[in-house]
Amino acid sequence: MRHMVWKCCLLITMVLAALPLPAQQPSASVSPSSQSSPSVSQVSNPVNDKLAQLDQHVAAAQSSADNAWMLVSAALVLMMTGPGLALFYGGLVRRKNTLAIMMQSFMLMAVITVMWALVGYSLCFGGNGPVIGGFEHAFLRGVGAEPNADYAGTIPQMTFMVYQLMFAIITPALITGATAERMKFSGTVLFLVLWFLVVYAPLAHMVWGKGGLLNAALGGKFPTLDFAGGTVVHISSGVSALVCALYLGKRTGFPKQPMPPHSLVLSFIGACLLWVGWFGFNAGSALASSPLATSAFVATHFAAAAAALSWSAAEWIKNGRASALGAISGAVAGLVAITPAAGFVAPMPALVIGFVAGAFCYWMVTRIKAIFGYDDALDAFGVHGAGGTIGALLTGVFATQVVNPIFGPGKAVGGSDGHWGQIGNQLVGILIAWSFALVGTLVLLKIVDLITGLRVTEDEEIEGLDITQHGEEAYNLES
Repeated sequence: MRHMVWKCCLLITMVLAALPLPAQQPSASVSPSSQSSPSVSQVSNPVNDKLAQLDQHVAAAQSSADNAWMLVSAALVLMMTGPGLALFYGGLVRRKNTLAIMMQSFMLMAVITVMWALVGYSLCFGGNGPVIGGFEHAFLRGVGAEPNADYAGTIPQMTFMVYQLMFAIITPALITGATAERMKFSGTVLFLVLWFLVVYAPLAHMVWGKGGLLNAALGGKFPTLDFAGGTVVHISSGVSALVCALYLGKRTGFPKQPMPPHSLVLSFIGACLLWVGWFGFNAGSALASSPLATSAFVATHFAAAAAALSWSAAEWIKNGRASALGAISGAVAGLVAITPAAGFVAPMPALVIGFVAGAFCYWMVTRIKAIFGYDDALDAFGVHGAGGTIGALLTGVFATQVVNPIFGPGKAVGGSDGHWGQIGNQLVGILIAWSFALVGTLVLLKIVDLITGLRVTEDEEIEGLDITQHGEEAYNLES
């Protein structure tokens, strides 16, 4: 019996020893949590810091890439004026006027830059009025390394400023094609400086400036699609060129005296430089190194190629051969027409726009010009005015939200999306651009004519503007 009791006591003791102590249970459970809590906090902070640093690096990389592309684009657009336009126009005039027409382009590179720094940028992109900007950025106040979120949120505002400057330089330079071989240098400079302030600046603000009447992205009453300057650059300069040609009158001897280009080689090189530079003009207008820039790049190239072919085909049908002058003129016409549409259309519609523009501008240059008899010396109106107008209209037809949802995700953009009312907005933009160019140019021509005079004398015109305006010759054949 004692033996049995001893065994029972031993068994109970072993069971109790095997059970966990109640007092130790909370200690065991609390201790790990109390020790792990600081460690989780210590781990989470470095992770959050790393993620924040990663976001900063990604944003900095995007900004660097966008900034690099925009600086390259600015250089490409400047190349379009000199040497591109200078060579293109320089080869089309007679030898005695080569330096004069090239000097006009070069001088505008200098004088418009100064005007842009003083008030031009502010008038175009300052303020939020419907017609013209303000003076908040006069003398480039507030224009520095920080982005302007209203226009380009990933690049310095100074980069945006200098990129837009290149558009302001080339636009008035295009007008000189209509006034070539007969307009004074002093009158040309004064007129184009005033034209930049009175015509270009309001149109640029209306189409691209915040709150502008025609701005499609920033609250315009009539949202006009103009990706890179169909209305602002080409319609305004082309229509103004026509007014200048009519006001100045015909060159001495026109049209009875032959006035062929003195060097199509120069013009050919200039046209090729324009084609290459136009990638900065159109693709750069995406304001970022983005898929939209790629789309605009492709559309630009396709339209130029199609227009060169359609102009050449029209020449072949009429004359039995295609000319070098016709091919390069067609390419420029296609580049002009695709400019407003480049960031809104797919590659196939870009081909259509280019093909239509090449044939249409050929008809304007050869048929309409002959019917009315005006002396648009280098066809600035026939290519830029007509090409910009047809391009702006076709933008309203072919623009699609798949390429650029400018009105918001899923919202129709152009006629191909079912938004045929956009053609009405395009017409409003075209009419306003035509009106500003017609009225503004005519008034300014009269003012400048009173101040400096516009046209050289008949003797000076016969001798050539190189000698009479600059005292130099493009080619010294005696050396």
